[in-house]
Amino acid sequence: MDIPFLPPNDLTFPDPRPALACSKRNGWVCVSADLRPERILAAYRCGIFPWHSDRDYFYWFATAPRAVLYPAELHLSRSLAKTLRNRAYRVSVNQDFAAVMGACAAAPRVGQDGTWIAPAFQRAYGALHQQGFAHSFECWLPDGKGGEILAGGLYGVQIGAVFFGESMFAKLPDASKIAFACAVPYLADCGVRLIDCQQDTGHLARFGSRTLPFDDFQQALAEYTVLPCTIGRGTVRENP
Repeated sequence: MDIPFLPPNDLTFPDPRPALACSKRNGWVCVSADLRPERILAAYRCGIFPWHSDRDYFYWFATAPRAVLYPAELHLSRSLAKTLRNRAYRVSVNQDFAAVMGACAAAPRVGQDGTWIAPAFQRAYGALHQQGFAHSFECWLPDGKGGEILAGGLYGVQIGAVFFGESMFAKLPDASKIAFACAVPYLADCGVRLIDCQQDTGHLARFGSRTLPFDDFQQALAEYTVLPCTIGRGTVRENP
């Protein structure tokens, strides 16, 4: 396979369609020798994301059809809605980005040996967080001693009115679901029009995700990433 290698001083990405059309490439678009924050942002604007690293090289992918969630279409199961009403929890935004990303890296993944969230990824997305592009949502549950523990959460990248979801974790049952269920309406209130879920999974489908042809997804990115949107810091929702 002839995989394009990105020049170090050029943030232009190749058209991902050949990678999507080739079964042998499985969406593998290109390779780079760096994971600079500005390269990550340029990739997301094209519908591309970094997903693997090996010996200081970073592999960039695209998926099609693309799984997305329109915030207005969020669906909560009856059991999760009951949990949100009856369980004590607090969901916050941007209160501990490093801990959330570290927990996502440490979470075991079915069918995966290790994690793609290597230290280089944590540094790059940490820099994006400092720049105001990467955001975390934390689910805090009672620790039984009058305090609370970080029980679950998720993180992603926001460009304009698009939130690109990256990963989530749960140390206690329902913690990541609570975080996601509270994050989506909060993002909508901030101005987010589209959430990129990347992978089409049954878990996300139960929340109301759907798939878009890649051309439609790129058109949505061109329209929404230029819109204004500001995500803050603090408590998103609390249920005593």
